[in-house]
Amino acid sequence: MFCHLTQNWRGRPLTSLSVIVNCIANTKTQTGLIIDAELDRQSYPTGIVVSNEELAAINIHRDKFHGEWNYTIKQT
Repeated sequence: MFCHLTQNWRGRPLTSLSVIVNCIANTKTQTGLIIDAELDRQSYPTGIVVSNEELAAINIHRDKFHGEWNYTIKQT
């Protein structure tokens, strides 16, 4: 997805959050990928610690190529 995003906003100055969100939301691929995006101005708490048990319970499938970056989280 990110390669398509960066191609879509290539050469455009990212001057505001609105411009960035619109560039993301207007990204499409020839194979039919459509991305929905909206700005979320909600505040979220920081410093939340996820336990090893909670992390182990997540159904993560890592890709063979850079699995630390490329993965799918599946519902159990």
